[in-house]
Amino acid sequence: MFRTIDETLQVAGQITPADVAAAAAQGIRTIINNRPDGEQPGQPTSAEIEAAATAAGLGYAHIPVDHSGFSMEQVEAMTAALAQPAPALAFCRSGTRSTFLWSLARGLAGDEPTEIAAKAANAGYDVSPLMPMIQSLRG
Repeated sequence: MFRTIDETLQVAGQITPADVAAAAAQGIRTIINNRPDGEQPGQPTSAEIEAAATAAGLGYAHIPVDHSGFSMEQVEAMTAALAQPAPALAFCRSGTRSTFLWSLARGLAGDEPTEIAAKAANAGYDVSPLMPMIQSLRG
């Protein structure tokens, strides 16, 4: 269910409060929610996931990303969330937005774009459409 990007991050599609406890049992220390509330009928709210994370003793960040693209504020928020205790589990509907936002945050941190792309590809995600943006973030 969880896909490993690297030793600091796993990604997933939508999780439930019960999945938070399972993630904690697997060693996850921070939950990063990249899904806006109300995106799909019946999805758990950010507050429900946060309550489960708190109950499990995990850190929590909500950085909602819709389909309009990524802002620098979201990239900076993801950078801050990734600085919380690792490993983290980031989720959205399919894991793609979480992986894309991670790749931008790692680009901002100065990681090599080809290494970012390779890690994403190993987890089944293609970040090639973001390569120009990743490279520009490296300065």
